[in-house]
Amino acid sequence: MKTNASDARHYRSIFISDLHLGTKRAQCDAVLHFLRETESEYLYVVGDLIDSWSLKKHWYWDQKQNDVIQKLLRKARKGTRVIYVPGNHDENFRDIAGHRFGRVAVLKETVHKAANGKRYLVLHGDKFDSVIYFAPWLAKLGDWAYERLMDLNVVVVACRKFFGFGHWSLSAYLKYKVKKAVEFISRFEEAVVREALECKCEGVICGHIHTADDRMIDGIHYLNDGDWVESCTALVEHHDGRFEILDWKKQPAAQLNWKDDAHTDRDRRLAAAS
Repeated sequence: MKTNASDARHYRSIFISDLHLGTKRAQCDAVLHFLRETESEYLYVVGDLIDSWSLKKHWYWDQKQNDVIQKLLRKARKGTRVIYVPGNHDENFRDIAGHRFGRVAVLKETVHKAANGKRYLVLHGDKFDSVIYFAPWLAKLGDWAYERLMDLNVVVVACRKFFGFGHWSLSAYLKYKVKKAVEFISRFEEAVVREALECKCEGVICGHIHTADDRMIDGIHYLNDGDWVESCTALVEHHDGRFEILDWKKQPAAQLNWKDDAHTDRDRRLAAAS
């Protein structure tokens, strides 16, 4: 199902992160549907667009991964200012930080000025993750365990659907419990907020922990745009400077449109091959 530009939802700014392209768990259909249905003046990709860690271990890249990249570049060509802030899984792109490619800027971090004049520090957030900072090998071990957990999560979701139960994410539940257990070691949100204070910003926008959030912490507006592996969430700024987290899985007719997009892509490839 194609969307005309006049039918798209228009925002001042859009923030997405943690797409993890290059893995089977990347929700490419959902990302493509979101990008087709929305337009903005600014589009921030706040890290982990591509999962280089996974690609080094096992190469996985299909047409849909290409489609996502092409869609982002097409938005830039049509006038959207795209700002790419690499994360820890695509940290190799930090080597080209500070360069612009047309209307695409690659930055280690930046400050976004909202429509209401407030300044928001934008960064992926991995530098405040004590596990990654102090023990990179442990982080990569955790990444391997997370991939296995996601495989198990697919089975759990399928079983619950078969027996008529609602959606429930085992990985999200366990991640929540683990996060609570290690709060005394790593105060991720508090560290990010302190950085915003030091940069004299009124807010901070990040990704990395795959948990969308919108709240005040010590007088700083803390915003996390979530991820496109499990939750499929995005952060949007309205034209009056108001922020909102969009849970794209809960959007009306979204899943139907993803299926339509999948059939359209399949038919296009078949036609090209014939």
